Amino acid sequence: MLQVLNAYLFQHRSISIPGMGTIYLETFPANADVAGRTILPPAYRFRFDKYFDAPEKEFFAFLAVQGNMLDFEAIKWYNEFSFDLRNRIRNEEAVPWDGVGVLKKDGSGNILLESAVAPAFSVQPVPAIRVNRQDAVHTLLVGDHESTSVEMNEWLQEEEATRKRFPWWVIALVLGVIGLAILGWHFYTHGWSTANQTKF
Repeated sequence: MLQVLNAYLFQHRSISIPGMGTIYLETFPANADVAGRTILPPAYRFRFDKYFDAPEKEFFAFLAVQGNMLDFEAIKWYNEFSFDLRNRIRNEEAVPWDGVGVLKKDGSGNILLESAVAPAFSVQPVPAIRVNRQDAVHTLLVGDHESTSVEMNEWLQEEEATRKRFPWWVIALVLGVIGLAILGWHFYTHGWSTANQTKF
C-alpha cells in the first residue's frame, strides 16, 4: 500500500498524515553549468510540514480506487497507518518510507524528515555544446524591416567593400593638398603681407 501512497504523493506533490503533518514534493528546475558545459537535471526534494495534517477528500477516493476497497475502509486503513506511524516515531524509532526518506523524532520531540531522492528521478547531466551554423538561414528584424540572414550578410559585405574602395585617409589627403594649393596661390598673388599691416 506504500506504493499507492507514493503514487499519490508524486502525482499531487503532497500527502497529509493525520496527527503528524504533510510531506511535500519540491521541484527545483534544471540549471546550466556554464563552466562544465552541461545542463544539470531538475532536483526533487521532500519537505515535512507539521502544521497541516488533514488529508483531502480526493485522497481517500484515490486510496479506495487504488486499494480496491470502499471509501470508509480506505479512511479506516489510512487512520490506522498514520496511528502506527506516529507510535513508531514516538518510541524514537526511525521509520523509513521507501522513495521518500526517513521519518524520525529530534531531541525536542519534533518530527523530522530526512529526504531521499527517488531512483525514478535520478537523471544524469546532459552535455551542452554550443553549435554555430555558419550557413543557416533565419529571419532577422532590423528596425521595422524583416530580412533574412543571407540578405544581411550580403549588405554587410557590400558596405565593407565600399569602405575598402574609398578609405578615409585618401579623402583627407586630397583635401589637404587642395588646402595647401589655395594657401600657396594666395601668398603667390598677394605676397607675404597682410591687410592688418599699416604703412607709416
